[in-house]
Amino acid sequence: MAESIRPLGDRVVVRRVDSEQTTPGGIVIPETASKEKPMFGVVVAVGPGAVLDNGDRRGMDLKDGEKVLFGKYAGTEFKLGDNDLVVLREDDIMGVVA
Repeated sequence: MAESIRPLGDRVVVRRVDSEQTTPGGIVIPETASKEKPMFGVVVAVGPGAVLDNGDRRGMDLKDGEKVLFGKYAGTEFKLGDNDLVVLREDDIMGVVA
């Protein structure tokens, strides 16, 4: 990425990963048939973590490069350079895909 972003607090920047365009049987699905947004993405940047009531900072459980699952309509989409990204709170992420 030519431009970079540093999320604040417990926010995470994710690049959506397009779903498979071919079925296991080898049938190719046209782009017009799959208009649904993918719910998987790769973590691009991670914030330092949320500040607790006592002033301490809670570290993040995520790292750059991890593949994550998140809600279909979660987060805020934006464009940075040529990349379409989503900024989410750590709570919006349901899990890490192994």
